[in-house]
Amino acid sequence: MKNLFISALVLSSLIFNGQTAKRPDNWFNLDPTTDKVNGVSSDRTYKELLKDKKSTTIIVGVLDSGVDFDHEDLKSVMWTNPGEIPGNGIDDDKNGYIDDVHGWNFIGGKDGKNVSDDNLEMTRLVRKLKSKYEGKTEADFKSKEEKKELKLYAEVASDFKKMKERFEGGYNQLKFLMEGMSDLNTKVKAQLKIEKVTATDIDRFIATEKNDIKFKTIAGNFVKRPDFTDLDGLVLELKGGFEQYRSFVECGLNPEFDPRNIVGDDYNNSNEKYYGNSDCNGPDSFHGTHVAGIIAAARDNGVGMNGVAADVRIMAVRCVPAGDERDKDVANAIRYATDNGAKILNMSFGKKYSWDKKVVDDAVKYAESKGVLLIHAAGNDNTDIDVVTHYPCKKFEDKGEASNFMDIGALNWMGDDKIVASFSNYGKKTVDLFSPGVDIYSTTPKNGYKDASGTSMASPVACGVAAVLKSYYPTLTPKQIKKILIKSSVKTYKGKKVIKPGTKDELVKFEKLGKNAGIINLYEAVKMAEKFTKTKT
Repeated sequence: MKNLFISALVLSSLIFNGQTAKRPDNWFNLDPTTDKVNGVSSDRTYKELLKDKKSTTIIVGVLDSGVDFDHEDLKSVMWTNPGEIPGNGIDDDKNGYIDDVHGWNFIGGKDGKNVSDDNLEMTRLVRKLKSKYEGKTEADFKSKEEKKELKLYAEVASDFKKMKERFEGGYNQLKFLMEGMSDLNTKVKAQLKIEKVTATDIDRFIATEKNDIKFKTIAGNFVKRPDFTDLDGLVLELKGGFEQYRSFVECGLNPEFDPRNIVGDDYNNSNEKYYGNSDCNGPDSFHGTHVAGIIAAARDNGVGMNGVAADVRIMAVRCVPAGDERDKDVANAIRYATDNGAKILNMSFGKKYSWDKKVVDDAVKYAESKGVLLIHAAGNDNTDIDVVTHYPCKKFEDKGEASNFMDIGALNWMGDDKIVASFSNYGKKTVDLFSPGVDIYSTTPKNGYKDASGTSMASPVACGVAAVLKSYYPTLTPKQIKKILIKSSVKTYKGKKVIKPGTKDELVKFEKLGKNAGIINLYEAVKMAEKFTKTKT
């Protein structure tokens, strides 16, 4: 599942206790010392430490929903396959993928069709295991493997039921809000004879019907917030949230829905590699385009916003639908990006269950052997992922742990005890570092820009920092970059108490939420990398 913090999940609560402050512009690139906000110091680093240094172009693989490679702020930083002639229907570079100009799409078919919505992994497991294990007990099975699967099915079926109830409830609530606000918007425009409804217009509106009075109050609270200037914007946001819920209810949590026939692969063969199509944008690339912009939107070009890294080429590898990514596709995406020159991969997705962990583990090991660093979003369930695994993960199924894999939690731009994002997963043994992940302004399809929140945003911020290190210090290995990022991280909040994600006001020491009590920082990382490379040569 794409780890974008779904706005619809919090819309109803914001009605009553909305966050009214506005985030500083471009805050994730700002500096804790000079700008008094917990960004990663990208701007300061380029001005002070890197202005006279030479860089090497680094390929970063964005494993995601797709990337709008024609975006005004991204087209100059997109990876272009030097061995491929666009649109000729021939595998010119003989890598097994036809016309892979800017990347590849592992959730599309040869006929050009694409998977947009897909199941959650728990839904696929329920579909697979229900007929054999529903209503059965351990006494009905003899083998350890079957008893193990029975236990898995019981857990998955329980989670599935709870998730279905949760999203069906949210679906109905969002539908009610969306329809009510849309109706109010129409009525205010008609009564006042205006085209845009502002907070002042809502106050002027004379509401007589019970529903209109209720929605007038709700709308007034929203439109007074800095992120909504008119009622059209609120209605649009509600429609977007409703669409996400619709996708979960009708597709993600619907065992009768299975779009895999679009891809046309042998799904039971996890080792199959050559399937998909060249459409690495896909039908909805909002998430991947936003991620790509955070990493590498062209800096200082007078357009849009600045990404963290300057000398980077984005390779788009589409493997994440609206729903849970499939392990086979993730494994192939890792291998494709690795084989085609990417040195850092961003993976802003994750899920609670895994279909075939071994195939992903093998791909991670392959990337490790080729010197590729994997940056992974920790997830948005305000859950301890030391206890509840968030797949893919750095721990291998057999034994050991990947040295080239980092899990990133999300930070809020508001400091003090609110520094950790309320939705962020955490884990004393698992989360390596925290990075900006709330109200991150970045690129969206068709030359758009928008704020979004999630560990999905925190991960590419960290990925951008890692890419800068690799660009200016190309001899660094993934293990060395990881070590530098951790050791150079800012420890401002070590020993301080912060609000534990998922709670209203429970305070815990920051170091209880991650293994290094650190906030990633490019300025400090570059200083350390400079010393490190000098002592190693």
